[in-house]
Amino acid sequence: MGRTGEKARSLVAEDPAFAEALTVVLDRSGHAADEPTPDGGTHTIRWADVSDDLTSGQWGRLIETGILHDADGDGFAVSNPDEIRAALGDDSVETDVEDEDSGWSTYDKLAGLAALSLFPAYAVMPIRNAVGQAADVIFGPFDAVLPFYAVVIILSVLTGLYSVLLQSNLMNTEKMGAIQEQMNDIQERRKEAKERGDDAALDRIQEEQMDAMSDQLGMFKEQFRPMVWILLLTIPVFVWMYWKTGVRGGGAEHIVAAERSIVLPMLGRMELTEQIGGFVWVWLVWYFLISISFRQIIQKSLNLTTTPTG
Repeated sequence: MGRTGEKARSLVAEDPAFAEALTVVLDRSGHAADEPTPDGGTHTIRWADVSDDLTSGQWGRLIETGILHDADGDGFAVSNPDEIRAALGDDSVETDVEDEDSGWSTYDKLAGLAALSLFPAYAVMPIRNAVGQAADVIFGPFDAVLPFYAVVIILSVLTGLYSVLLQSNLMNTEKMGAIQEQMNDIQERRKEAKERGDDAALDRIQEEQMDAMSDQLGMFKEQFRPMVWILLLTIPVFVWMYWKTGVRGGGAEHIVAAERSIVLPMLGRMELTEQIGGFVWVWLVWYFLISISFRQIIQKSLNLTTTPTG
């Protein structure tokens, strides 16, 4: 849905009476049935045409938001009537962030609790050993036939694949894009009202901005929902790699001598457990290099979207 449609939805969310006002404007301007305009002109409308059904405040808001624009002194024209009709026919309301699409299910909440319960494995050695040995049942067969750096490649590709799939399927990117566009529109209208010194408009926009805060909360929930599943699946992978290399607390190392080094771009041959710059391990850098690269390849090849779309 385009910008005009989003403005129409925003007005209806702000005040449901705008649904009737927009319907009246479309009808009186000749757009309700999309009927042709005589002589190839433009459908226009004046205040006198709708004053019996619209308040002056509603009329002013339609002009302020750009839904009605000046038609060269011959009244006002309706901007993108198709988008407005689509917005009025859409039963979803942007400000309703507690719907089924953006709400967390019981499984989502359980996944979040399970992911939180795994975090101590990074610092507490007995928990790390338990999680590492359990994960070794899955990753051990790969490690038995491949060098550790090759296993890291497999794990980075695997985590990148399910991360993209989870984000693409659990996030409503179109809704997030609509919320983002709505907030940008509010900011633009606020700036314009401030420049022309319209205090009444600023008050209305301030109220609308406060109402839109719930939309932003919904967008954050949309973004974080797949993250709990990604963490639940990824923490055991990282704990296993920590357990395998023996870092973070001086645990036993489970890498044979022949697999201890790797050649990194621009850095040359380095030990996997060596730290770059004194704060990040070589094997971790290797993981992120592969993960970032393959994530982009996976996203492009599968044509998946993980960011808000307009």
